Amino acid sequence: MKSQVNGLARPALGVFVLVVGGSLRSRSFAGAGRFGKQHHHGLHFLALTDEKGRLIWISAARPGRTHDNTAARHDHVLAHLRGAGLGALADLGFRGLDNAELDPVVVTGFHATRTHKVTPGQMTANRVLAVGRAPVEHGFAPFKTWRILTKLRTEPARATCLLRALLVLTNLEVNR
Repeated sequence: MKSQVNGLARPALGVFVLVVGGSLRSRSFAGAGRFGKQHHHGLHFLALTDEKGRLIWISAARPGRTHDNTAARHDHVLAHLRGAGLGALADLGFRGLDNAELDPVVVTGFHATRTHKVTPGQMTANRVLAVGRAPVEHGFAPFKTWRILTKLRTEPARATCLLRALLVLTNLEVNR
């Protein structure tokens, strides 16, 4: 039993979701954003999964150069998660998205800099977060295996419809 709140499906017993930002490599088209060290054209989107790794929601497709935080802000992910009463585990790409110290919605790991090394307690917290985030990577993998995504040559607005249709097909295939 899932209830719909602000466009996000809330799992019946879950209190948190896993969020991941993904980039799909595609062929060149007008408005495509280059991403990565190899400078390939592609599309960027966000995906939410439940704690078992089942895909729940996919954001609108954007050019590949879009940062995870920018995409999350444009889709109002924080507001939707707060409205649904959910928390999210995220990778370091989402650092700085949620700066609420008392009641954070998005939990990310700790990042080391040249002047500030990660303490042993922070390293342990990063390991626990990585274990908790593993299902999102496993749930996201079948989605990225659709061959049509490698041959995609369209603008992000049209790719959004395709991504959401593939979300339904992926869920049907995985839950078979």
